[in-house]
Amino acid sequence: MRTDDLILEIQSLPVEERARVADFILRSLNQTVPAVDQKWADLAAKRLHDIRAGAVKPVAGDEVFDEIWRRLN
Repeated sequence: MRTDDLILEIQSLPVEERARVADFILRSLNQTVPAVDQKWADLAAKRLHDIRAGAVKPVAGDEVFDEIWRRLN
């Protein structure tokens, strides 16, 4: 099967199936390291806990980028 034919077939799939194909392709390109993935998952869980506990205040992405641009200019 040619790549163009494969792309056309994938485009005809329902969105959920296209997402599965995309996820599979991305995972095959970006091999993960389980220990690193676990550290990221642990950090994400800690940050979520801190937000829910009120220990930290989340900052909107727009505010973060505005501050970065302010500092750069």
